[in-house]
Amino acid sequence: MKPTIKIFFISILLFLPLFTGCLEETPEENHPPTVSILYPPNNKRVSDIIKITGTAEDTDGNEEIKLVEVKINGSDWIEAEGTTIWSYDWVTYKSSEGIVPLYVRCFDGTDYSDIVELSVTVDNVISTESDEHRWAVFIIAANWPSKNESKLGNGGLNLAEEMSAYFIETLNYPTENVYILFDDGWIRDDNGYGTRIETLEQRPHTFDISYGGATEENVKSIIYHVVEEANQFSDSEVFLWFAGHGEGDETNQFTGGKILERSAIFLWDEELTDRELGDILYSLRSDETTIIVDACFSGGFADRTILDFPTFFLLNSGIPGSGRVVMTGASKFRTGYASTIQGPLFTNLWFQGIASGEADGYRPGIFSIGKPPRNRFSIDGKVSVEEAFYYARYVLRTDADLDDYDGMEPQINDQYPNRGNLRSKDELVLGE
Repeated sequence: MKPTIKIFFISILLFLPLFTGCLEETPEENHPPTVSILYPPNNKRVSDIIKITGTAEDTDGNEEIKLVEVKINGSDWIEAEGTTIWSYDWVTYKSSEGIVPLYVRCFDGTDYSDIVELSVTVDNVISTESDEHRWAVFIIAANWPSKNESKLGNGGLNLAEEMSAYFIETLNYPTENVYILFDDGWIRDDNGYGTRIETLEQRPHTFDISYGGATEENVKSIIYHVVEEANQFSDSEVFLWFAGHGEGDETNQFTGGKILERSAIFLWDEELTDRELGDILYSLRSDETTIIVDACFSGGFADRTILDFPTFFLLNSGIPGSGRVVMTGASKFRTGYASTIQGPLFTNLWFQGIASGEADGYRPGIFSIGKPPRNRFSIDGKVSVEEAFYYARYVLRTDADLDDYDGMEPQINDQYPNRGNLRSKDELVLGE
């Protein structure tokens, strides 16, 4: 064999392992991921807010699900929250009535999954009976704030469900007009501190009310819907309750840093200021409206600072008005308090006064602190939202077990039934 040919073959033998190694490291073909819908089931009748949920899996086993997308009828693809366990809140008011197809797909960075499809029937009932013109919305964001690492657990949700049951069973609020929006719509273990277990809709609940996440989009969509519905009737009654973290400076013991700042409450993904809520409620014509915002530094929602003093007129929220009673769980300058099991303290006392009847006959004292009834003629067997407020303030100031919390100073702006200093002193009784 010629020397040059011999050298050539030797070179091939020497470099053959390198070529072999390169061939072994060639990446395997990617397999498309898979996605499934767990809720709602196919052909389900839906209304109000529906949390579409499901799972996604990377069939290659490396958990590389980049995103999950949802498509509703003819909409664009919308990114869902989460990947291997995902969800999307669908506000059905934005869709036409009748059969609506839902589509879901996921992406692993290389390939999309097959599209999974099912259909549901949208059926949003509009109240028509005169005794059903009542709406109640309970909004609780307990666990999100990036600026505040403390969590409020599931206490607010527990209280919301207790109040909603009372509204339905005792005050005759129709179930289709009652809404609970909590965190991102998921129940977490360890009283809200742990991992997601199931959605609010999937867990057992007594009444067929509407559940959803306390996201900015959901909150605004539901309140705008309630305003539109309530405005169709002259005898409508609206109850709105917000609970959660308030925006302020807890290290500032005098004003909470709120002298030239608006009050704000955390939703799950954004903050909602008093002015923003006032804009949402601007067109509400209900003459019987109760609004409670139970959070730290929340007095601005009632246009109050501290000791029943009004806010600077340029910082008015636009929330108070004729036919409305607006209450806050704390003044604009003070913190509020809540239990991770029982919810915010002020609302607990306020609701206790209503449900038990103990607040009957309570009236305002100096700085709206509250006084018990003077005599039996002050008790009429009905508890108004104002009487419950004064009852809560009185208990805060007189119960020795609550000495650590009496500085929160709940505030009230009562303009029911009319606006102005010469307005009637009638009181708003829920369910009448």
